[in-house]
Order: sequence, then structure tokens, then C-alpha cells
Amino acid sequence: MAPRGLVVLIALILSCPAFADEGMWLPNKPPRELLKSKYQFDLTDTWLEKVQKASIRFNNGGSGSFVSPDGLVVTNHHIGADALQKLSTKGKDLYHDGFLARTRADELKCPDLELNVLEEIEDVTKQVQDAVKDGASAADAAAARRAAIARIARESTEKTRLRSDVVTLFHGGLYHLYRYKKFTDIRLVMAPEHGIAFFGGDSDNFEYPRWNLDVCFFRVYENGEPLRTKHWFRWNAEGPKEGDLVFVSGHPGTTNRLETVARLKHRRDFTLPYALQTLRCREALLSQYAEKGPEQRRNAMKDLFPVANARKALTGQHQGLLDPAILVTKEKLEQSLIDAFEADKGTIKVSPWKMIAVTQEKLRGFERDYFLLERGDAFDSKLLRTARHLLRLADELPKEDGKRLPEYRSSALESLKFQLFSPAPISFDLERVKLAGSLSFLAENLGGEHPLVRTILDGKSPAKRAEELIAGSKLADPQERKRLFSEGKPAIDASGDPLIALVRTIDEQARALRQKYDESDEVQQQAYASISRMLFEKFGDRIAPDATFTLRLAFGAVQGYEVDGASLPYATDFAGLFARGEEQGQRDPFAVPQRWLDAKAKLDLKTPFNFVSTADTIGGNSGSPVLNRAGELVGINFDRNRHGLVRNFVYTDYQARHISVHSKAVLEALRKIYAADELVRELVK
Repeated sequence: MAPRGLVVLIALILSCPAFADEGMWLPNKPPRELLKSKYQFDLTDTWLEKVQKASIRFNNGGSGSFVSPDGLVVTNHHIGADALQKLSTKGKDLYHDGFLARTRADELKCPDLELNVLEEIEDVTKQVQDAVKDGASAADAAAARRAAIARIARESTEKTRLRSDVVTLFHGGLYHLYRYKKFTDIRLVMAPEHGIAFFGGDSDNFEYPRWNLDVCFFRVYENGEPLRTKHWFRWNAEGPKEGDLVFVSGHPGTTNRLETVARLKHRRDFTLPYALQTLRCREALLSQYAEKGPEQRRNAMKDLFPVANARKALTGQHQGLLDPAILVTKEKLEQSLIDAFEADKGTIKVSPWKMIAVTQEKLRGFERDYFLLERGDAFDSKLLRTARHLLRLADELPKEDGKRLPEYRSSALESLKFQLFSPAPISFDLERVKLAGSLSFLAENLGGEHPLVRTILDGKSPAKRAEELIAGSKLADPQERKRLFSEGKPAIDASGDPLIALVRTIDEQARALRQKYDESDEVQQQAYASISRMLFEKFGDRIAPDATFTLRLAFGAVQGYEVDGASLPYATDFAGLFARGEEQGQRDPFAVPQRWLDAKAKLDLKTPFNFVSTADTIGGNSGSPVLNRAGELVGINFDRNRHGLVRNFVYTDYQARHISVHSKAVLEALRKIYAADELVRELVK
């Protein structure tokens, strides 16, 4: 018989009416019973295989999917923004004005975009956990775990030639090996103008109703030809109706639902306030820079949208943790599990909740310094990050694979080099401004007399120091980066590049902070592994792990909701777009683009535009395909509403929704606004 505390925990969880729709489920541990009992849907292996191999991870932080057998991919405009910016030139702003390749010969090759398709999953939990000996110190345990993970990934890569990543699940309760097919010849096919992709701007971000054509099309090439893929999603021309069951297959970034109350309070009181301070400073700096002129605005937008988006998302998360009701719920669930632990400790002698709580106290003493120095918040510069990679590659590559920092292991090296040697242009002016701002941020946090600040600024103001560093560096030249990499440590040691000299000065201290942080993380992983074992024993596969930017399957119902007594429909329509523009006086960011105004008479204004459902999504799901029962694409996920921001910590379907572009809206726009007839034929053939 289960201890009384655990019985209470089970009752609390199962009493939640939304529980059946909660979960970002692993492809190899799908929620078959939940779907069968609530929606009478049989989740077959054939259906799952198609979903897994037609879903795509954008390595720059989003999701997408194949939508034709000829390698055509759809994602969000804001996920394609990085590529759009890099393909733009002075006087040709693809991000702002949009792009359409009329023929395949017109498709534009992206300089450094990598897409991953998940081919296989293997459970390697025993191999990883057996590598850590009983009684090992945190440092020794972390080293042993890293070595085991590196060995598993390296052997898999050598055997299969697939990108191989060992993924930590349940905070160390499970370890799975994911094997991906990697594609790097990616070409831009179509993108609408920014004004319709992000209609409503920051004001409407994380809000609903919405009217966004947040889509972008790419094509995957292999050996110089469009990829012929067996697995792809047929485009459903009608899209979803209210009440329909839908699925979201994508790569959610990070959730914190299995974290302890002590960890969540640390996030609330330390981690999130610091992160918000960082983002607000960056957003203000980028906004001011963008006001200087059209070219500055074009260069700044690549960074400004993700910074503003993250600021708004983290603000919602912080507000969620300031809501006493959320922490009270978490405390009740946690106390029930603690009671169960105390009643039946088994072989676990030290409370894992106490271990995690003690770790939070220690983190308060150095977490900010770790973020500033090792994570690089004080050095917001692509060129400076490149310098650090080159310096560390020279030190790390001679080591055994298992003793390297994870980002320099052989399994990750090719992807890193692909980014490191990118020919994409770099704006020196923006680099200088960003670096000056982040150096000022360092001084604001540590004080002008701090030894580290004095060392880094070298007797100059942040602006002067940034100008000196950027102007004196040759690292904007891909050939110089390749030379330093290929010649290794002798070339790095002999280099007089000021950026390399700077990172050399601070690297020892940064590495020490990283080791300290990793050791704290190891203590937490061991504690969470103990908690996870208790959960597995009682719940088995009835709970899903926190998100890890790996493929997950979520599901829910297409459904509107009420706010302040007003009923919001499950979908908006084209008529609402034009009404919203008129209501706001056609002012930015509510100005309907001119080509849409010109084509208004051609459009069916009743066409559904954006829709909402209860499916469990989070950041990283941007661009995820929304599917019907038949596995057809009926939408492209692009956002959550503000009520859904709390889902980082707890699932709810009360007002919380994810927002998607309706498949019918995309076809209507492609046909009647963009005259993209060839693209439409490929989607609906």
C-alpha cells in the first residue's frame, strides 16, 4: 500500500480537471491511454513515426515541419528572422519587406542555418548512472557523468554518422540518446513582410485576439538537390473547427514544473529579477540604436525581437511565481511527496528537498558572477563569443573527449564549426554598441572599483574600451577564424587580437565559476534523480518530463475562452484584421500592409486567421506544426497568450491557450495577396 502522503499527492493531481491535457510527451513514451480515454483517439506507431520524422528542430531555437515530399519546410517568420536578416543587404530588407522565390532557382541559400530531424531514441540511463560511484564527491560525480555522456555520444556519432545528443530528463532521473539527421543546405522560399507577420507588435505579443501571418517557408537540399522526404505533413485546406482535437509536435525549450519549491523561490527572488534587469538594459540599448536610421534598425531587429519577447515572457513567469495561489498548490503537492518520503525512505537517507534547498543558498553567493562572466552577460558581442570559442577550442581539443567542456566534444564539434565559420556579415557598429552596453552592465552590477571591472576596462570608459576591442579585431573575417582554429594553440597563444587577449585574461576565473556552478548542478541532479525514482514507482509513464528543447507531443482541444466577462472566439478572421487596423488609425504596429489593403476586395474576409487551443506548449514550440487526427497540418503554432505564461511552472487550461496561424489563412494569403501559385500547388497537390 502506498504511504498516505503519496495517496494525497495522487488525489491532488488527478483531481485537476486539466490533467488529461497536460504534458509535453516523449515520442517514445506517448500518452496512449489519456488520448483513448478522453478523445477516443488511437495513437498508432505509424502515426507517431510520421510525426517524429516530419517534425524539424531549428538549431537557432525553434521548430518546423516538412510539408511536401520535396523538402519544403514551414516555420514562423520570427524563427526565420535570423536567416532573413543575414540574407538582407543595404536597400534590400527581406525581414521588413518579405521575399518570394518564384522558381527553385530563385531560392536563397542561408549562410549558417542548421535543421535537425530526430531519427532514433535510445535509453542510456543505466550507462550514465552506473558511471557515478556511490559516495563520490560532487566534482567527481560530475566528471564521471560527463565522461560517460561524452563516450556514449561519441560512439554513437562514429557508428551512425548522425548527430548524437544525450538528453537529461526528469532532472537526471532518465538519460536518453537522441540521434538526428542534420541538414545545413537550407534555402529561403517565402516570407511575408514583418508588418503582417508581427501585426500588433510588442503591444499584442502574448495576447489574444491576434491577426498574424507568422509563417516562413524554407527548402532543405541534399547533395545540391531538393530533399526527397518520405515523411511530411499534408496541408489541410480547411483547417480546424471549434472543439477539434489537435496535436502540437515541436521542441519546447524549458519548463520548471518538476522543480522544488525552494528552487522556484530562488528563481522568483534571484534568477528571474536578474534576467529581467539584463533584458531591459539590452532592449533599451537596441531600441535606441534602431532609432538612428533604417540601416541601424535593420541590423538591430535581429536581436531586438528575441530580447523583447524574452523580457515579456519572463515578466509573465515572474508574475506567476508572485501569485501565492501557484506556490501554495506546489507546496501542497511537494509536502505530500515529502510525507511519503519520510514514511518510506528506503535507501535514501538524506532528504533530496533539503539538498536542493541548501544548494539554492550557495548559489546566491556566486550565481550573478557566473551569469556575467561565464554565461557572458557582460560580453554581448558575437565577435567576443567567437574569440572565447577559439581560445577554448585550442585548450579543449587536445584533451580526451570525456574531459572536454560539453560544447567542444566531438559529437557537437561539427555544428559548432558550422556556426563559427559562418560567412554571414557582421555589423561592426552594432557590435561596438552592444559590447559597450554590456560592459556598462558589468560595472553597474559589480561596481567601478571591482578588480574584474578594472581589468576588463583597462582604464577606459565602456564605450572607449568597446571601440578599441572591436576596431582592433580581425575576427569578423571567416578566413582568420579558420586559420586560428586550424593552427591551434600556437596561433592562439601568439595572437595579438585584442578580443582573444581579453578572454585569455578572464578565462581562468570564468572556468572556476563554471566548475562551481556545475558542481551545484550535480548535487541538484542527484537530488532530483531520487525524487524522480519515487515518481516513477507510483506514476510510471503518467507524467511527462520538463521540456528540454527536444521533440515532444502535446494535445488539446480547439477552444475559445472568457476574459473579464467577454467571450473570445476560438478563431479570428481576416475581417478582424482590417477592423483592428482602422480602429488603431493604421498606425505602427497596427498598420495593415499596403499590399493587403490593395487586395482586400479579393479576400474572403470570413477566412479564419489565428486560432487557439488548450494544447500544452512553451517557448521553443514556435513554428511547431499543429495537426489533426489524420496527421494533417491545420496550423502553425507561434505564441501563447499571457494566461499561458504560467505554464512554465504549472499547467492550466483556464484561459491559458497557445495561438496558431490557421492553415486556411495561409493558403488564402498566398493565393490572393502574394500570387504564390507555385507554392500553393506544392502545398495542396
